[in-house]
Order: sequence, then C-alpha cells, then structure tokens
Amino acid sequence: MNNKIYKMSFSKLYSLLIEKAEKKGRTRDEMDEITCWLTGYSKEQIDEFLIKDIEYGEFFLNAPQLNENRKKITGKICGIRVEEIEEPLMQEIRYLDKLVDELAKGKSLDKILRK
Repeated sequence: MNNKIYKMSFSKLYSLLIEKAEKKGRTRDEMDEITCWLTGYSKEQIDEFLIKDIEYGEFFLNAPQLNENRKKITGKICGIRVEEIEEPLMQEIRYLDKLVDELAKGKSLDKILRK
C-alpha cells in the first residue's frame, strides 16, 4: 500500500473531481450524491473531511458502508478496466473516478447510481 494517491489530500483530490464535474455542467450536490452512494458517508461527513482534511486512502478505508452495487461499475478508467483492478483500495478509488467520468459525460444520476 505505498501508492502515492493513498497519501494525497482528500480535500485537494475531491475538489478536483468537483471541478471536473462542474466544467461539464454538473453540480457539487450531484458529486456529493454519488460519493455518498458509493461510500455510505453523509454529505455532512464529506464537508467535515474537506475541512479537517484526511488522506484519500483513509477516506475509502474508513467508509461506513461501501455500496454493494458498486460491483456493477464497469468500464475503463485511465486505460484500465475497473472491474479487473486487483488491489481493493485502488479499485474503490477508481470506482469513484469512473462515477465522476459518467457524471461529466452527462449520464443521469439514476444510471450512474445503478438504480
């Protein structure tokens, strides 16, 4: 578990993900909704993490309830199929990346959240 992304600032990375979504006309609320769906955190908890700033890896390792439907997330992110990532923590991180990509590409929240 020596991947640099695990030690990076949650606040910094999450802000970049929000920015990516907003550039494509999506909102911070939508970003929070998919993050809450994936991890089980509340919006208030995410807001706290943005203030007290934790490590990105810690955010996923301590997630209260990873959504069982996250295993339905498939496709490529950074040229790698998310469903084939063997390292569990990296896979969780890439699930969020994939959801943000789908959000930025204009998919509806119902589809993104595998409803």
